[in-house]
Amino acid sequence: MAEEGFFKRLISGLAKTRDNIVSGMDGIFFGFSNIDEDFYEGLEEVLIMGDLGVQATYDILDDLREKVRERRITQPSDCRELLIESIKEQMEVEETAYEFEEKTSVVMVVGVNGVGKTTTIGKLAGKLKAMDKKVIMAAADTFRAAAGEQLKEWANRAQAELIGGQEGSDPASVVYDAVAAAKARHADVLLCDTAGRLHNKKNLMEELKKMNRIVDREFPEAFRETLVVLDATTGQNALQQAKEFSEVTDVTGIVLTKMDGTAKGGIAVAIHAELGIPVKYIGVGESIDDLQKFDADSFVEALFTVEEKKTDTEEI
Repeated sequence: MAEEGFFKRLISGLAKTRDNIVSGMDGIFFGFSNIDEDFYEGLEEVLIMGDLGVQATYDILDDLREKVRERRITQPSDCRELLIESIKEQMEVEETAYEFEEKTSVVMVVGVNGVGKTTTIGKLAGKLKAMDKKVIMAAADTFRAAAGEQLKEWANRAQAELIGGQEGSDPASVVYDAVAAAKARHADVLLCDTAGRLHNKKNLMEELKKMNRIVDREFPEAFRETLVVLDATTGQNALQQAKEFSEVTDVTGIVLTKMDGTAKGGIAVAIHAELGIPVKYIGVGESIDDLQKFDADSFVEALFTVEEKKTDTEEI
């Protein structure tokens, strides 16, 4: 039931993105009488303006051209469903994307301050707890005064043990203690909050390397996952952050927060296409149920759904 409610919230959350992309697309699908270069150029402009990014736009349009040829499509309006199909294919998340849930694993969560990183960790802990997993949380973001307190609140909610949380302590030593606790208590998942100081890239890189070395040495049997949390409302900036984090650590997945109310939801498509890193979770609000696994079909359906149901009177 939670997922059904989430889909409804996703539909309303993507309203601005839909206005930004879909209305422009429909103007082209139903405004052109021929499928020609002008038609494709019009679509290209709408997709790029909608924050889908250059790479994703080219990939989607190449795929669309191929489908049009193969299926001998002649009407622009018939391309709408084909485009939806292409976007879904671009964003498919593999079955193995959530392997960490089924294995003894260490999940590093990175992201700049203000994107909802600590909240995301709390929600993930709650979800894992609901699956009867034993979770330990490491408060290794020791630079931000409120991070430890915030995490403590989430740890209580998720009934997870919290290690660390002292402002100014060494993040690597927090991870060391957390790994020892995870092994001793036979935890299923260790979730590590980390400091997101991208502006100080060299220090951040060293810090993340140090943490990863500790996990490699002390817990070599653990499955590893590194998630970057990004704020969808920042559009192309989010893509840039994802690039920079992937330069300093081995990023395995993206969490896109604040999808509710952003006109830049197309960034989900761009990140996947440009970096080859799958979007694994999206968030559309504050509660635990507002963070869900990313499903390409649901996302693209939500992006196109309401527009189809609108009547002329609603447009006025």
